[in-house]
Amino acid sequence: MARRGGTWVQRWRVPLGFACAAVFIVLARPDRRSLAVGGAVALVGLLIRAWASGHIRKNARLAVSGPYAHTRNPLYLGSFILGLGFTVAASSNWWLLLLLGGLFAALFLGIYWPVMRVEAATLAEMFGDEYKAYAEAVPLLFPRPTPYRPGDPAAAAVKFDSTLYMRYREYRAALGLLVAWGVLWLKAVLAL
Repeated sequence: MARRGGTWVQRWRVPLGFACAAVFIVLARPDRRSLAVGGAVALVGLLIRAWASGHIRKNARLAVSGPYAHTRNPLYLGSFILGLGFTVAASSNWWLLLLLGGLFAALFLGIYWPVMRVEAATLAEMFGDEYKAYAEAVPLLFPRPTPYRPGDPAAAAVKFDSTLYMRYREYRAALGLLVAWGVLWLKAVLAL
């Protein structure tokens, strides 16, 4: 949810992500081990994003069920873990992993931290005290171990809705992961 027009970072975060992915692919030196480990990490991020997409009803009600009971931004957490997996997959040695990992962390926080802050302000305007109580109990990005229990038990009992996964076109993250892994795999095979 963004304020009308949003910040430039909100508007440009996806194209910036693709530009960063292109830089990572150029610098990447994957091998079979890094692809396997990175793929497992990225799959966790992809599953978190899928789970989150089935619990959010954008602009209709505050999402506090599923992964939203643990973090206010599970979609961004999933993206962070996906990017971390991509970084691991691209790095066949520790020095490259440290270089790409530092670059990824700086870019992710530089792009998404301001976006999360603006979205938090927007949600506070939309949902008032309900959001305030939620924000006081649930971390912005890194999850709490126990689920948040809102005052309204029905809000926490919302079940995953697979039609939302399709409505929000979350399958594009899975397709993007397949393409990125295909490119990294090809780069690893050609390096042999």
